[in-house]
Amino acid sequence: MKRMHELVRRHPRYGYRRIWALLRLEGWRVNRKRIHRLWKQEHFKVPEKQHKKRHLGSSVNSIVRRRAEHKDDVWCWDFIHDSDVRGRPLKWLSIVDEFTRECLALEVERSIKSVDVIDLLAELFIIRGVPHYVRSDNGPEFIAEAIRSYLGRAEVGTLYIAKGAPWENGYAESFHGRVRDELLNAELFLDLPDAKGHAASWKNDYNHRRPHSSLGYVPPATFAASLGGPPVGAAPLPPSRPARTCYPPQTLITPGT
Repeated sequence: MKRMHELVRRHPRYGYRRIWALLRLEGWRVNRKRIHRLWKQEHFKVPEKQHKKRHLGSSVNSIVRRRAEHKDDVWCWDFIHDSDVRGRPLKWLSIVDEFTRECLALEVERSIKSVDVIDLLAELFIIRGVPHYVRSDNGPEFIAEAIRSYLGRAEVGTLYIAKGAPWENGYAESFHGRVRDELLNAELFLDLPDAKGHAASWKNDYNHRRPHSSLGYVPPATFAASLGGPPVGAAPLPPSRPARTCYPPQTLITPGT
């Protein structure tokens, strides 16, 4: 009995069969049924598997420490990469409202430069209004001087997550997981126009028809409509906060930018 206790303490993940096998290897002439009876008598139990907890990050800009409090409070954005049937690159840029989970943009191009991002942001700012913050990693696309300058002039704060901690931008990561699973892994893109068509169709379905578990299984556009304000795809309206200046692309992009 003493040796059995020692083996259980040394090998907490072993069940009674494995303990019996160890005892047999050590020369103990014991019956497996007896070991089973002793196991139950001593109330031995293999502890439940403990799953490692994922660190949520310590950055003050993470989704835990700076959570979106209302619509258009925090937008998140990120890139995801894929290719068409001929192996040519497809670069996707998504922008999501963290509070309503709406996909505000899902753009795909062969490459996306700073001026392209600024054009897209300017269009969204005119249609929807200016958010308080945008959250992203600190990759070269998002810390480009032209983009930071544009956001600064539009009075949009930047929430750069800690390096090597993508989970701090969890809403973008989760959204891209859905894009990858439901679109990129499900479709073969013949070329860039074909990818653009699929992107527009999937974005519309995601916003208006796909039930979202974190929103009580209603689509993001339905949830956003219940809060008031313009939905995704609404006609252009003045910015929601007139005190903030929204610069159209043509006033921000100068030759050589």
